Amino acid sequence: MSSAQTAASGQVPLDNLSAFKSPSANWSIAGSAVGDFNKANTINKKDGTGVLVTIPGKSKNEDIFTNMEHGDIDLSFDFMMPKESNSGVYLQGRYEIQLTDSWGKDALTNSDLGAVYSRWDESRPNGQFGYEGIAPRLNVSRAPGLWQNLRIIFQAPKFDGGKKVANARVVAIILNGVTITENAELTGPTRGSAFAEEAATGPLRLQGDHGPVAFKNIKYNTKVDPRIVDGSRRVWDDDDKPVTIDVKGEPVVFRSFVDIPGKRVTHAASIGYPHNISFGYDLDNGAIYQVWKGGFLDASPMWLSRGDGNSKALGSVINLSDASSLAVLDDVNAAWPDTLASLVYRPKGYELDAQGYPTFKYIFNGVHVNDKVTPTEGKSLTRVISTDGPAPKNVYARAAVANDITEVSDGLYSINNFEYYVQFDKGTKPVLRTTAKGKELLLPVKNTDKGTSVQYTLIW
Repeated sequence: MSSAQTAASGQVPLDNLSAFKSPSANWSIAGSAVGDFNKANTINKKDGTGVLVTIPGKSKNEDIFTNMEHGDIDLSFDFMMPKESNSGVYLQGRYEIQLTDSWGKDALTNSDLGAVYSRWDESRPNGQFGYEGIAPRLNVSRAPGLWQNLRIIFQAPKFDGGKKVANARVVAIILNGVTITENAELTGPTRGSAFAEEAATGPLRLQGDHGPVAFKNIKYNTKVDPRIVDGSRRVWDDDDKPVTIDVKGEPVVFRSFVDIPGKRVTHAASIGYPHNISFGYDLDNGAIYQVWKGGFLDASPMWLSRGDGNSKALGSVINLSDASSLAVLDDVNAAWPDTLASLVYRPKGYELDAQGYPTFKYIFNGVHVNDKVTPTEGKSLTRVISTDGPAPKNVYARAAVANDITEVSDGLYSINNFEYYVQFDKGTKPVLRTTAKGKELLLPVKNTDKGTSVQYTLIW
């Protein structure tokens, strides 16, 4: 009986390489890793433990296999890849789930992040050697160099007396909290399998001969719920069907309550743009409180039963601060206010431009403010905060507040240990400061001949 069958759950230790079979020189243990956002296939690491890194080089590069073997498995791990990198994880060493830089892509294939890679048979007609690959149903991939999470729920093939009686099956693939594949049958090993034949168990295999990648928090549970596998779905009553709001070719602005950690935003606007990129805006504070990729909104709580006016994001969400984005500080070390008095901040609604992009308007300290957020396809959101007249003295805009903020290149900052980035234009000089609440990234609002404005880009 394999170790996976005797232990219901576990974690692959990453204090050294002893959990793996004969690791090649391209694999190492590190304390941290940084995948380059701009430079292809470049990753750097620092000494320590807890992170598994492969950096293919000129010497022999090989995949790595765990000593642990598994049958059914609920696997979860965090991973980081630099720009244009390509890798994969093989369940039982046989069935590849693709790891690659798919940031911002629209048309997904079975070679994109989270896909089930294709099988391969060169006896098939020319041009049809690859078959049965499964593309993700939507793209929630994050930018190069950011940590992502992949969860794979897998049921191994079943055998009776040496004869296969049930195919392997991917119950679900969940990328960054969003289900991108469900109930996928695997009739045999995918291309590049380490073993010619299928079996009840096999090792976990991580690809090491393609591009650089880092892994951490590799956890597993060998209990898989078979009820999900048979394709069953909840049967909704006629008055209990989910109510979703989709973006179909043009921006959508939707008003509702939205619950975020610690509070309810009572005057929220959810904005969905084409290419599956969205954000939430608090009209009471002039704040972007969350951004996400994937689906737009689940508005079921607004309409089901008696309803409570609430909707929630359907995609992979990053929570931001709900405090005002502007403040007057006596000096650069003064604390950022949690709330603003009604005499300081008064909302004035929003206007739509010809493309349907909203500009939120409010009065701050007697000055009219315009706050516009525009998308770059499915990759980023650029925010421009401007005033109709001269700004008051000592006004700052806060671009980020987090436990950790680090400048990784000129004008590019990692937020919360590579959860997302904030990018500033060349020549912009933000203030990075440490406060009792963590770190903050501030932009002084300066009056110029061209007007008063600040700009930064959220990338994830």
